[in-house]
Amino acid sequence: MYTVVTGAAGFIGSNIVKALNERGVTKIVAVDNLTKADKFKNLIDCEIADYIDKNDFIARIQAGHFDGEIDAIFHEGACSDTMETDGRYMMENNFRYSSILLDWCLDQDVQFLYASSAATYGASNVFKEERQYEGPLNVYGYSKFLFDQIVRQKLAQNPSSQIVGFRYFNVYGPRETHKGRMASVAFHNYNQFRADGKVKLFEGSHGYENGGQMRDFVFVGDVAKVNLYFLDHPEKSGIFNLGSGRAQSFNDVAVAAVNGCRKAKSEAPLSLDELREQGLLEYVAFPEALKGKYQAFTQGDLTRLRDAGYVAPMASVEEGVSQYIAWLQQNV
Repeated sequence: MYTVVTGAAGFIGSNIVKALNERGVTKIVAVDNLTKADKFKNLIDCEIADYIDKNDFIARIQAGHFDGEIDAIFHEGACSDTMETDGRYMMENNFRYSSILLDWCLDQDVQFLYASSAATYGASNVFKEERQYEGPLNVYGYSKFLFDQIVRQKLAQNPSSQIVGFRYFNVYGPRETHKGRMASVAFHNYNQFRADGKVKLFEGSHGYENGGQMRDFVFVGDVAKVNLYFLDHPEKSGIFNLGSGRAQSFNDVAVAAVNGCRKAKSEAPLSLDELREQGLLEYVAFPEALKGKYQAFTQGDLTRLRDAGYVAPMASVEEGVSQYIAWLQQNV
């Protein structure tokens, strides 16, 4: 039996492939679109059984080629560009493709674990997996939101089948280099500091309590662990927030990134005030293009995840970014 990972050459998908390898699973079908070929680098140190283009894969399952041969699908493939304005493309890629896979998994009794998004909450200040708190601000968020509504219907109709959706918050960590402008804040902070000796942040990065922005930043290693937990528990289904459960400022990320770089040079860590005083942090105007389409505050309520039995702690920004910077120093 095969395990399938869609978006396998992408950020979260490749981390799931690596995590499966680390527990001895190599009979993996990697599904992706390598039109942007640089993503292949994410799979160089991974073991897989086959690679199939995403369009070929959907055609093959519809033709019955994989009937009875797959035990689980991690559906991580999607257009994750929150600034994408082509709604037709977004809905075909994110919603319709996912719906076809879901129906096939239900028909074949295959575990279906998929990537939803905290973008489904939009401007809400309450981040519970309940319909009244959901209201996406862009078509990306809507594509994820709409599929979640279909999942809720299917869960009610198929209580014995496993369907698990993960509402990812701001994920950061290894294997996101290919994402360009959509890579995490930690990744951009690292590259800015290496190139310019300082980090640029948007005005308001000091913290939501002072009118700024705070987000739930979650380390990709924790994301992979949660996915595998549910793989191991096919009796558990539902839509779950997957964040750290804490809101931290963009300043916190920048401080951790800069100090990670300083640590590599055996330099002492600096406080936020010290970084400002030395000109290592600089603030720039918030982009007009993001106004009204940007979540100023996110903090995942992990109650439902914890009630499902996942009790391991989630890395803080200080812990996760430190690990990530050390990985970047060695691998990028």
